[in-house]
Amino acid sequence: MTQTSAPLIDRFGRSIEYLRLSVTDRCDMKCTYCLPKSFKGYQEPKNWLTFDEIERVVGAFASLGTSRVRLTGGEPLLRRNLPQLAARISALPGIRDLSLSTNGTQLPKFAEALRAAGVSRLNISLDSLTRECVTQITGRDSIDDVMEGLAAAEAAGFAPIKLNMVVMPGVNEHEVEAMTEFCINRGFILRLIETMPMGSTGLKSSYAPLGPILDRLRERFDLIPEIKEMGGGPARYWRTKDGRGQIGLITPISQHFCATCNRVRLSVDGTLYLCLGQEEKLEIRPLLRAGISDEDLEQALREAIELKPERHEFLEAPTKIIRFMSQTGG
Repeated sequence: MTQTSAPLIDRFGRSIEYLRLSVTDRCDMKCTYCLPKSFKGYQEPKNWLTFDEIERVVGAFASLGTSRVRLTGGEPLLRRNLPQLAARISALPGIRDLSLSTNGTQLPKFAEALRAAGVSRLNISLDSLTRECVTQITGRDSIDDVMEGLAAAEAAGFAPIKLNMVVMPGVNEHEVEAMTEFCINRGFILRLIETMPMGSTGLKSSYAPLGPILDRLRERFDLIPEIKEMGGGPARYWRTKDGRGQIGLITPISQHFCATCNRVRLSVDGTLYLCLGQEEKLEIRPLLRAGISDEDLEQALREAIELKPERHEFLEAPTKIIRFMSQTGG
């Protein structure tokens, strides 16, 4: 479907053009800020949206002007036949940007297929360059797997590749300069992220305000603001004056970006979350399985967007959201 209706505009005047689509809540890591080691509350596969259902929902969003889709999880590459789904989504009229967030461990198997399927950009999580710290954060000795995944992504032609680093005081904050140098030398874009208080794990992970860290990096690497658009997400970017390096900051706590929020999240079980830090949502799976028409599905999406809150309350009510990030979709 091409855009056939007026675009999705919420009651605060924000255009909803970006869908973050979770295809699984499973992951082969249990990062300290995401999932507790003992977590067992995964969705049953019968409750997952099927590929046909996903394609239908994304098509409805596309008909309403949503043009960007990011495949997320959990670890999205644990969903069987994901490149097939990617190809179906990238072929939908109106979808002009299909990207994927991953921890990188499965990329040696899937990087080429994802590229062929129409995935244009990758965000790869890497919170440290030291084996001990990666093991501490992810719950497994995974750094070699991630490095192989990075190499596979490069070999498949993905460029530029963004590395996501969740910065935690006393854990990896001291590695930010080393990670910056690594990314500049390898041609990756580094994105630094503040920890969000989602679920018990997020609440236990203290966050490092990125403002002082940016001051350090600006002085050391001679950074200037980046004026180019870099993917439609919430990051604010800086680059080195010689153009070799780019750094993005995602600051949901210290400097939230709610006034320009252009995204919603669809979880693997078909729950549409209107805000990462609030509870407003629409249960889409029951509507699909009850035989909702295309017209009524579009109307349901419009009514859901009207529920999108003005902003999160991570600072005012840090214990409000008890669901884990992997349950919401990254």
